Amino acid sequence: MRRIKWIVLITVIAVSAFAFTQTERYFEIAKSLDIFATLFKEVNAYYVDDVDPQKLIRKSIDSMLESLDPYTDYIPEDELENFRVTTTGQYAGIGALIGVIGNKTIITHPYKNFPANKAGVKVGDEIIAIDGKNVQGKSTPEVSTLLKGPARTEVELKLRRNGRPTDLVIKIKREKITISNLAYAGLVG
Repeated sequence: MRRIKWIVLITVIAVSAFAFTQTERYFEIAKSLDIFATLFKEVNAYYVDDVDPQKLIRKSIDSMLESLDPYTDYIPEDELENFRVTTTGQYAGIGALIGVIGNKTIITHPYKNFPANKAGVKVGDEIIAIDGKNVQGKSTPEVSTLLKGPARTEVELKLRRNGRPTDLVIKIKREKITISNLAYAGLVG
């Protein structure tokens, strides 16, 4: 019986010590976050130049994760779709590459057998508007985001094509697009 009391007592002490260290750890985390928030508010309010709060927070997050290892990274919500495309090669859209040439957003490559190609979109077509939103002067990522969306939803493109007196309006149903990897084989000399 006496032995059981000692085991119970040792167990209680061990659990208490663990709980205390966990509580102490959470206290340190809360204290550090409070210091960070206070410092951030002070810099935002009193720094000699205007600061971009989002940029400052992003830099803080990136620096924190960089101190851990080279593989841990933060992907903001607005970059998540591009990350998925990069890692899986899949997205829902019209199936065309775009680029900015001379301040114009141009279709550079409609993928064969995908919605843009099937709808008659051609290399060199200039995208004027997407779903009624003027895209002239917008960056490639901004236009790309407008072209992507849930599969089986419709997107309306207003295109300008060389040699045509009027702009084209084409409705395209987005599909799941899978970009296949390029196969390569070679002989090392």
